[in-house]
Amino acid sequence: MSSIFTPFLRAFSGYINMQTSQYITSPPSFDIPHNHGIYNSSTTPAHLPWNTYNYCNAPHVNPEYYSKPSHVDSGITLVFLNGMMRHHKRTPDNLYPNERDLDASVTWECKHLAAHSYIGGTARIFHETIIPDWHPFAVEIWNGTCDSGQLTREGLEDAIKHGKDFWSVYHDKNVFLQNVVEDDIYIRTSTEARTQHVAGGFLFGMDPSTAAKSWPVYMQPRNIDALVPGYSCPTADAIRSAYQSVPAWLDHLTQHVDLQARLEATLGTGHLNAWSSWYDHYFDTFTSRTCHRHPLPCNSSGNCVSQDDASRVYFLGDWEYNYIWNTAENATFYNQLTFGVMFMELAQNLRRFRSGEDRYKLRLYVGHDGSMIRLASGLGLGQKAPLRWPAMGSEILTEVWRTSTNQDFVRVLHDGTPVKHLEWVSLQDFIDLLEAQVPENIFDTCNLAVT
Repeated sequence: MSSIFTPFLRAFSGYINMQTSQYITSPPSFDIPHNHGIYNSSTTPAHLPWNTYNYCNAPHVNPEYYSKPSHVDSGITLVFLNGMMRHHKRTPDNLYPNERDLDASVTWECKHLAAHSYIGGTARIFHETIIPDWHPFAVEIWNGTCDSGQLTREGLEDAIKHGKDFWSVYHDKNVFLQNVVEDDIYIRTSTEARTQHVAGGFLFGMDPSTAAKSWPVYMQPRNIDALVPGYSCPTADAIRSAYQSVPAWLDHLTQHVDLQARLEATLGTGHLNAWSSWYDHYFDTFTSRTCHRHPLPCNSSGNCVSQDDASRVYFLGDWEYNYIWNTAENATFYNQLTFGVMFMELAQNLRRFRSGEDRYKLRLYVGHDGSMIRLASGLGLGQKAPLRWPAMGSEILTEVWRTSTNQDFVRVLHDGTPVKHLEWVSLQDFIDLLEAQVPENIFDTCNLAVT
């Protein structure tokens, strides 16, 4: 772990109190193609490249386009695999102040999903969401039987297909995984039910017989979960607040006040800072609808969000994610503080594999968009091109290959495509890359801002 951050830490208190504009040399440009991608279907049209950005269902490894590394000897063997993916499609995670007033005729139905949750040896209970019409606060949730942020039937189907394709690559084509068994496969999720449900769908896609089995899925306590991440880091919060208080960030909000005004008037969000301080919430509520073929929201007065405005929100959402986790001054340090524990865990996985301590062939993490954007940034995926908002089902796979001379190398694939600068690097170099993303004394450093 590097000590290159020491000068920064010594100056941190002064840094927070100084004029932060001097830390941003110039406002970033809007250089991500406007509305470039799919936002209304899990299926990418046949006339587009297979790996086209599809927010509803990211491209992933599949037998038609997957191949072994081609620039090395034919004697290479896949010996270990570490993967991280985002969950698949869900209902909106954010709610409008008067959700029921928007598209009252549209419902979200989840009653056909039996979401089991029970202690072994007891009754096998499952839950169903009910939304009584008589409830005094029913206006704050949509019609139907789904909770906010819940995996939908369509999302489950995508997870199952994802698992099928994964198995076709790493069992049928690559003959790496022999069977879907606990001794070979370790799965960790966040504490959110949707990540656990995606893990179940993924396993079922790999092997339908898993429906008759009990399978352990591991998670860390919510307040220290490195995958979300969920642990507290006031220093990181202060850094992010600083670089979201300078012209580079503020200008992108003032440049689109007409858009913000239209959205607020239509959706009733004008008094909520969480909706006006960035486009995250609008992005979530629009894409969740369009990915499920629901219309963009209209209010009871007949005013609707236009497709042009939604497309602009998608564009701005991409820009914001790239800025926060990739291009802002000190974004790298922010990323390392908030995901450093996860980078530590990934490095430990590889060290344990190399030493023979790890019995698993596959370690799979099912997380969130915040997990994926941080991993992508830390691996340098945003150095050549802007990072985009991680799509539903987005994946980053770390393959470890062993040569005929018994040397281990890493190849990284992002959404099914090899990452150019990480197509063939030594295992040690890759471990070094991960550990370089772990700040020294991360616990103390995270709490520096409150001492």
